[in-house]
Amino acid sequence: MEKELSQRQLRVGQEIKRVITSVLERGDIRSETVKSAFITVTEVRVSPDLKYAHAYIMTLNGKDLGLVLEELNADAWIFKKQIATKLQLRYTPDLTFRADDTFAEVDKIEKLLRHPKVARDLEKGV
Repeated sequence: MEKELSQRQLRVGQEIKRVITSVLERGDIRSETVKSAFITVTEVRVSPDLKYAHAYIMTLNGKDLGLVLEELNADAWIFKKQIATKLQLRYTPDLTFRADDTFAEVDKIEKLLRHPKVARDLEKGV
């Protein structure tokens, strides 16, 4: 089980998320694929020492997600530069982009709950 994040990790994660979103909205990125994709930054998790950050993203309907992730990770230095400029941190965290699979997990659980056998068991109150 994961250790709960500290207030500082949560606060820094939110600020990094704000900077990433701002860079994406302004289009300050080289990749046309990234510029044309509808990207949602769902969460940014920062390590306890604040030296590493993982940004979890989703594209609209999962379109070109693999390619977008590849290109975002290749251009992570652009985001890191903006984070260093905007946030007053001792270290600028190394940034990696990852796919947010939370929505897929929720969908999988909903499908399981709608399965006839599970629905029957839920009605019985088991």
